[in-house]
Amino acid sequence: MHGHSPRTPEAERSRRWFMNKSLLVGGVAAVATMTGCSSSSSGSASSSASPSGGMPSGGPGGMGPGQSEVKYADFKGLTTDGTVVDDLYSIHSTGVSTDAVVKAAQAFLDGLSAKERRACTFDVDDDEWLAWSNVDGYERKGARMGDITTKQQNLGYALLGAALSADGVTQTRNIMKLNAFLGDYSGGGRDTLTEGAYFFTFMGTPSTTKPWGFQYEGHHVAINYFVLGDQVVMTPTFMGSEPTSATYKGEKITMFKPETTAGLTLLRSLTDAQRAKVISSTVQKSGDDMKAGAGQDNAKLAFEGLAGSELTAAQKEKLLDLVRVYVGYMDDGHAGVKMKEVEKHLDKTYFYWLGATKDTSAFYYRVHSPVVLIEYDAQSPLAYGTSARTGGGQPSGQPSGQPTGGMPTGQPSGGMGGMGGMGGTPTQQHIHTIIRTPNAGDYGVDLLKLHLENDH
Repeated sequence: MHGHSPRTPEAERSRRWFMNKSLLVGGVAAVATMTGCSSSSSGSASSSASPSGGMPSGGPGGMGPGQSEVKYADFKGLTTDGTVVDDLYSIHSTGVSTDAVVKAAQAFLDGLSAKERRACTFDVDDDEWLAWSNVDGYERKGARMGDITTKQQNLGYALLGAALSADGVTQTRNIMKLNAFLGDYSGGGRDTLTEGAYFFTFMGTPSTTKPWGFQYEGHHVAINYFVLGDQVVMTPTFMGSEPTSATYKGEKITMFKPETTAGLTLLRSLTDAQRAKVISSTVQKSGDDMKAGAGQDNAKLAFEGLAGSELTAAQKEKLLDLVRVYVGYMDDGHAGVKMKEVEKHLDKTYFYWLGATKDTSAFYYRVHSPVVLIEYDAQSPLAYGTSARTGGGQPSGQPSGQPTGGMPTGQPSGGMGGMGGMGGTPTQQHIHTIIRTPNAGDYGVDLLKLHLENDH
């Protein structure tokens, strides 16, 4: 089964929680047993078919695939100690128009039937914001791309084109393609492992003046896009893939090269003394280490590593270059606005690294400040690869996009940096990333609160 959920008939597609609070009584071991997850090097359970989230500050892992016990009304967001830092965000004009994304969102909604529209629209402060997952078999709400017409799909892609940069669109579409590749590679027959297994939901009504937003999610993708006037918050945004390199329908696809390269470039610019502060000397990279994935909306995560104030001017530019890769998923204008916000807190931005440092190594890194959190995690292999290997290059198997069906025999691996099957050592062929806005910034929660306070 490769750890993925069996196919669910479309008529039975309704929201259900995979695990409930009672599962936590059994601890991480119970969760791992139920989901086929492996234990992380920091003690968490996570995999491609499990929520990507570790155990910040020693706390429990995710409540289940995207299942957060946090309600919108109780949302604090990522903090260092449970206390939200105030006055980080404000309502102001960015000078960057949101007209295009508003029109594209309205066009998509207008293209749906009344029934389809009702199924994918929620209040702007609905708990549905928090109910996302990176898991393939998670039961989602909304307009499913594989269930709507080609014309409607094109309107959906037009919305992504208005909201994201060209790089962001390519990243998203490639993840979808590799999801379909994985479905073919695994033998086919699962409607969760296709290009159509991605959903749109809308919170509020598209407007250039009133708050609203949309969510686009499926296996290895979760884009949360909040709009207030000409302000945009596009976090949390989760991007991942297994595999990260394959040929699908004749197209060679390689994922996360900019994210990998930018992290290594910054690390290699550091002196030995600086690297000693950045690279953990007490924890080894042996499993899955993401701390703020699905179900971790109110995670507590202390600053670790080297502060921006300890970097040279040239090193600070490399740090900004790294952040820019992730912020650059959103449209260019609003990405520029976000980068200015990041720069204001650059001296309090921390860089942390876990694992080896070769080009092909499987590693984890984190960039963390009061206004941005970025995590990159090379995870344990789950469903892809056929031979234990540690070198670079493409893993063996069925890379042509024309699998012969079923998981080949042998010892599953992920290729670069990893070996072994499910629960094996981490690999660059299975990467999870996330970008968040700490201190109540995710989902535009702080901006909406300010808007409602000023509107009354």
